[in-house]
Amino acid sequence: MTMTMTMTMTMTTNTDPRPHYRTALAWARTLADGVPADRLADPTPCAEWDVRGMLGHLVATVDRVRVIGEGGDPHTTPRVVEGVADDGWTDALAAAEDKMAAVWADDAVLDELVTVPWGRVPGRAAMWGYIREALVHGWDLAVATGQSPEADPVTAEAALTETKRVMPAEPRGGPIPFAAPVAPRPGAGPTEQLANWCGHARA
Repeated sequence: MTMTMTMTMTMTTNTDPRPHYRTALAWARTLADGVPADRLADPTPCAEWDVRGMLGHLVATVDRVRVIGEGGDPHTTPRVVEGVADDGWTDALAAAEDKMAAVWADDAVLDELVTVPWGRVPGRAAMWGYIREALVHGWDLAVATGQSPEADPVTAEAALTETKRVMPAEPRGGPIPFAAPVAPRPGAGPTEQLANWCGHARA
């Protein structure tokens, strides 16, 4: 990652991102609760994971946010949580969120430098990155399982604005692990627009 990109990624608004993250995770839990057992092996718009893998990745990202807030290295945690019962994903997300929220309850964490996969950034910038993760992969999950693909519009709009500010359309690929932006469909909501900006599209 270039120095310019690293500096850009470290800058963020002074908005407290924690309420937005909790809102995004509440939506993710609703989606997890709505996944039919017979669709866990279905593909998602993210070619890397099927529905079960996407659920495992969502849980893993919440656990990474906890580790990041503790001052740890997120690379020490798995990218996908496995071994969860087919009907246990909602509870797994809730348990991971409770542990994460306890770490981030201290306001000081928001302005401490923490380690994320893309470098060293203030805590609040790290959390904005994982709000994006929750919303984009929540959109993947919703599209794959026929659920409503739009999260809370206030949170989605905030994440879309922040993502466009720190992650330009070019360059993509290599150290910036996102595909080129996709043109949104007419009438696409802010969650879908965010997914499109991150290179995700409906089949």
